[in-house]
Amino acid sequence: MKLGNLLYNVEKVVGQDELENSISNGEKLKIKFGVDPTRPDLTFGHLVVFNKLKQFQEAGHEAILLIGDYTARIGDPSGRSDLRPELTEDEVNENAKTYLDQAFKIIDKDKTVVRRNSEWFSEMNFGDSLSLARKMTVARMLERDDFEKRYKNSQPISIVEFIYPLVQGYDSIMLESDVEIGGSDQLFNMLVGRTLQKDDGQKQQAVITMPLLVGLDGKKKMSKSYDNYISFNDSSKDIFGKVMSISDEIMWDYFRLLLLKDDQIINELRRKHPMEAKKQLAEELTALFFGFNVAKNESENFSNVFTRGENPDDMEVISLSKYFSDGEKATLLSILFHSNNFESKGEIRRLFKQGAVKLDGKKCEQADYEITSENADRIVRVGKKVFIKIIN
Repeated sequence: MKLGNLLYNVEKVVGQDELENSISNGEKLKIKFGVDPTRPDLTFGHLVVFNKLKQFQEAGHEAILLIGDYTARIGDPSGRSDLRPELTEDEVNENAKTYLDQAFKIIDKDKTVVRRNSEWFSEMNFGDSLSLARKMTVARMLERDDFEKRYKNSQPISIVEFIYPLVQGYDSIMLESDVEIGGSDQLFNMLVGRTLQKDDGQKQQAVITMPLLVGLDGKKKMSKSYDNYISFNDSSKDIFGKVMSISDEIMWDYFRLLLLKDDQIINELRRKHPMEAKKQLAEELTALFFGFNVAKNESENFSNVFTRGENPDDMEVISLSKYFSDGEKATLLSILFHSNNFESKGEIRRLFKQGAVKLDGKKCEQADYEITSENADRIVRVGKKVFIKIIN
């Protein structure tokens, strides 16, 4: 595969001339991609970079998936306006357990080298840490946008956050990586890797950044920290439903970055009705993890519920005898609150006032409407997504 094909969708390349020469000479390159197990799930934001790692893999290069079990305990400051919460070693290890299973849904397990940066950092002593810290100045660190903004706004920056780029860069020395890939917010960290490799007498890695995928909120990058993500571990129903919830404007980025559709195909898709195009997007992304048949089934269920107004087969069930056996009145307000789909009863009352609640298909504005054993077996719907079956 030519370099031009490998650079499809990329945002920035540093060291492109050297990379092109290496590929032209037929060299097998080490391609590094690191993920920090700060939460148990990989997200579709990671999928953007995994797609690029897979492309290099298919071109015959060595894919190195680095599990940042040590860096996760520091917390990557990239794009942050505050200090990340500290994770314990046990929390990090627990989060990392399923990362590989998730990653191998996209990349080839047999062609992937898996490393953990605890392999070398757990062996370092304090003197080694001081030697590494001398490689970078405070002035250089403050050149990075997020640190500069926090410093100007008098927001705290911990010393350990300063260390993070050095730690990530040191990984590149230990792996002797030829290329590091990551999101565009990782540019500073990856360039530190180039600097440290040069100081160590190694060939400098090329750096390839990928665009950041916008999350479900349509504003911020997709992130576990912002809780606006679709995860590899989501159910087929959730993947399909979440994709259908994104705005029409960002849908095309999902086609391009997640499914690698080129401009010609995207222009053809734009001729479709936006709902039909988005359903195709949801089907293909669901099929990526669950197969075509499951994706088609989710598409049909979605159409039945949201287009034809039918009820889904797998609704949440609230039992009156289970939740209201102590004499509490089973009002619609209380029933919805017991479902744990809402943060407060105040939120539920607002939904009633907005006309978002339907009982057996008819709009209901009475939050205090009581359901008893005599009139149970009802279905309450809130908005487009919440369906609850009430039984005795």
